Amino acid sequence: MRKYWIGVAAGTHVAKGVAEGFAQLGHGKQAPVQRLSIGDWIAYYAPREGLGEGAPVQAFVAIGEVTSLVYQAQQAPGFCPYRRDVAYVATARPAPIRPLLPRLKFIPDQTHWGMPFRRGVFAVSRDDFAVIAGAMGVSVPAEVGLL
Repeated sequence: MRKYWIGVAAGTHVAKGVAEGFAQLGHGKQAPVQRLSIGDWIAYYAPREGLGEGAPVQAFVAIGEVTSLVYQAQQAPGFCPYRRDVAYVATARPAPIRPLLPRLKFIPDQTHWGMPFRRGVFAVSRDDFAVIAGAMGVSVPAEVGLL
């Protein structure tokens, strides 16, 4: 069964992943990307432009379908992060989070809405993912085999 994920990363990091067609989570650790499966969908939330710096973004900035198994890639000498390939939706537009807060069930407390994002990657319901995808101008594929 397909799962739906939220990944959290700096906007510049997400942009690199989109440009090169991969997802990398938790600063390249294996465990976060190992949780994803081929056919799952992921939407990236960017709190800021850079890693702990830059202008606030506070928006979902990329969305796509996982298309590969986990692999390692050399990004820099001595740094070989774990990744999965993702077919990102090129027509997706950024979706600021604040207008979505009342509609997202994974955010039970709008006062502390940022708490779930501290996990770095987490699964959400198809309904919540559809809210995010819709705000990005993307349709989530129907589940196969459901009546």
